[in-house]
Amino acid sequence: MNVKKWKERSRIQNELMRKLLCEFMATTFLIYVGLAVDAQMVLSRAQLNSHPAHSVGWGLALLFAVQMALPVSGAHLNPAVSLCAWLFDDFPLVHFLLYSIVQISGAFVGAALTFLTYFDKIAEFDGGVRAVYGPKATAVVFATYPGQHLSILGAVIDQTCCTAMLCFIIGIITDKHAQIPRVAQPAMMGLMLTAINMAFGLNAGNAANPARDFGPRFFTLLAGYGWEVFR
Repeated sequence: MNVKKWKERSRIQNELMRKLLCEFMATTFLIYVGLAVDAQMVLSRAQLNSHPAHSVGWGLALLFAVQMALPVSGAHLNPAVSLCAWLFDDFPLVHFLLYSIVQISGAFVGAALTFLTYFDKIAEFDGGVRAVYGPKATAVVFATYPGQHLSILGAVIDQTCCTAMLCFIIGIITDKHAQIPRVAQPAMMGLMLTAINMAFGLNAGNAANPARDFGPRFFTLLAGYGWEVFR
């Protein structure tokens, strides 16, 4: 069997399945690389990564993840983006639901890969005690948590504004009337995330992505951090 025939036979014929698989893989990559950036900063006590480096790392992760998925699935990588596509674009409801499921699943797998990659360092750092808060807490590697100063209303405002801003800028970048070359869109999205992380990380870590938040948070529940991860 030659390579061309093998590629034709191995190709997923169902277009929706291709899109879902692409969203899953790109989201997994985004979260794996992004959380690995977080892990280096937390586990080295900011000796390896500073906050600006952390922001740039997440921006680069998004750049490459968008580059992977944009030609196939549109590179939503975020249920909030898929929701906006359903509300304001010609995106079917069932596709929004399926995209959200695979995005959360990809984020879960990305968190699991980060945990396996840094398992030895996590164990050394926390002594095997999986903590959400405190000087040896490692749950923050995987999910964002509100600062002690933040009220419930403040948290709602923070996350709503950050997520809305992200979706709004993505809409501008991908708008056909803006005439931004498709090849430039991944880099612009990466720069956007870098800027948002640098500006809005203080209150609650700027998740701005339900999949990035829930998938890794659910993983930490199963990894032994307990129900405190949802408090």
